[in-house]
Formats: sequence, C-alpha cells, structure tokens
Amino acid sequence: MLGGQTRSALPGIAVVGALACAGCFERGGKTERKGEPRAHDAGVSTPAPRSAEPPEPTGEPDGDAAIAIRLEADVLSANNRIAATNRTHFATHRITALNLVSSPGAGKTALLVASIAALRRRARATDIAVIEGDQQTSNDAERIRAAGAPAIQVNTGKGCHLDARMVGDAFARLPLHGHHHDHEHAGDHAHEHRHHDLGALGVETARRLLFIENVGNLVCPALWDLGEAAKVAILSVTEGDDKPLKYPDMFAAARLMLLNKVDLLPYVDFDLVRCIEYARSINPAIEVIPVSATRGDGIDAWLDWIEQAALQPRESAAARA
Repeated sequence: MLGGQTRSALPGIAVVGALACAGCFERGGKTERKGEPRAHDAGVSTPAPRSAEPPEPTGEPDGDAAIAIRLEADVLSANNRIAATNRTHFATHRITALNLVSSPGAGKTALLVASIAALRRRARATDIAVIEGDQQTSNDAERIRAAGAPAIQVNTGKGCHLDARMVGDAFARLPLHGHHHDHEHAGDHAHEHRHHDLGALGVETARRLLFIENVGNLVCPALWDLGEAAKVAILSVTEGDDKPLKYPDMFAAARLMLLNKVDLLPYVDFDLVRCIEYARSINPAIEVIPVSATRGDGIDAWLDWIEQAALQPRESAAARA
C-alpha cells in the first residue's frame, strides 16, 4: 500500500514517509522512507527496452501505463475520501482551511507571518493555526510560532506535496482540534471523538482559521485535495509573469492568486496586467490581490477575502472537479 506513515520525532514535527505522487510517478523508481530500507514502488515494474520502431498504436494503454493509470486513480481516490473527512471535520469545528501553494521562495511563510500579525490587530478573537509542509527542517514552523500562532511541521522527506492524511494527522495535534471535543480514551490511548457543532446548537463561535502551507511546488499539489475551503496560489513578481501558462493546473485549481513582493516591481521585468490576463485565460473566475508581505501592500484586502471565505465557504477546486 502506498501512503505515508506519521511518526513522532521532535516536538511539533510530524515525520511522514514519502507518498508516491500520482502526478510525477516514475515507473520503476524507488521510494526511500526515513528510517526504512529502499524498496521498489508497489505494483510498478521497470519497462523493458523498446525497439527502435514503435509498435502500432492500439488505442489502449500498454501494461505499464495501465498499471500506472490504475495506481494513480486508486491513490487519488483514497486521498479524496480522507479529504472529505477532513472537510467535514473542519466544518464541525467552524474552521476555514486554506491551502497555500507556490513555488519555493515565493514568500508563503513571510506572508503568513504578516497575515497573523494583521489578523491579531484586526480581530483578537480569531483562533489561528498553521500546518507547515516541507521536505526537511522545522524552520518555517519555528517562524510561525515566533509570530504567535501554533504550528505543526510536516516533513515529507522525498514527497513533493502534502496529502489529506498528513493534514488530518497534523490537525489532530493542533489546539484548534482540541476545541469542543469530548475524548474517550481506551487503555491503548486510542480515542473516539464526539464533535459538537456549536453553531447548530445556537452557540456563537469565534472565527477559526487553519492555514496549510504546502510544499513549494506548482505541479503536484494541484491534484491533491486536502479538505481545504480553497487553494490560494502565491506568485512572486520575481518569478516571471508567464507562470500561470507554464503551470495551468495549479492556477485552474486556485480560487485566489496573491501576487507577492509587489514592492520589487520597479526592479524586475514583470508585467502585472499581463500576468493577471494569463491567469484568467486559464481560470476566468480566479480572484487576484497584489500584496507585499514586507511593506504591507494588499494585506487588508487579503484579510477581507479571508473573511468572505469564512462566511461563504466553498469546497476546494479538486472536490468540485
């Protein structure tokens, strides 16, 4: 079975074995899990060398391709079932979960730090938590905790994205999960949860936000539903204005595009209008907010958007597709 197993490591860090990615699955490749021997990916064999003349197309995938397609469908289907459970769990807790996706270095963590500070100034009753996804280190989670929000670091090892099980396991360790729970513990420390939907009981609840900072990657996270209300694509002006055309699946899946580091526009060759046009050629409904995590541009508009997302939650693009 393909799937990461969460293990305890350092406090606040969930170490997850790499999940073979359906979007970049390599036939005959190997997956190395932390602390485990290398092993061939389940169900996939190295294809035999092909002759110089390709066979006539039959309209059907060859054996290896059929296995890969079936495996991809199985993995994504299993993930989507867990994502649906996460989504129900978040709704019961009155939590708006946002999946932040970008290339490495686009400024996700800096934007989160600025957002946490601004949210504290605007609405002190807001409960905030963060799940941080990186292949290695706990650096980003430490920055989030220093900004005043609880964070769980998920290290994916060779994995290139978070999946729904990783997010569900990490969420269970956050203070947001502890609100309005009754726990019944068995002797083996397993427990069942009795969730109370306080809104349905007529009890006023504070706003709760869960930010999921995905692994820096504009390819694979587009396919993987985590149970979020929306994917938010963050694009830095230092990356090039044609990124939406190069990575269309991500911008098709995103509900919002944050154009970050706009304070650097005078120093880079980046056409803001053209970038927005490219994004809307892929996804006509995508919303766009230019921001600067360092200077504060657009942060209020970003917080307004979060408030609307909390008031009118939608299923993720992956769930709607």
